[in-house]
Amino acid sequence: MEIKFTNHARERLKKRGISEEDVIETVNNAENTNKRGGKYYAQKNIGRGKIEVVYEKDKYIKIVTIYWIR
Repeated sequence: MEIKFTNHARERLKKRGISEEDVIETVNNAENTNKRGGKYYAQKNIGRGKIEVVYEKDKYIKIVTIYWIR
């Protein structure tokens, strides 16, 4: 399925030093995924720490935001 990044998500990638590849890997191979209010929350440890990717899924996957979690 095609993955698209919102402008907000791209800004967060730069600000937080997370690569698009890390996000795609998290969406495709998450350690844990929850769905709340129509959004998916995927978590994965990417070596430097654990990230959470928030996305919506319809005809394609739209990455909404990304952040580090503890």
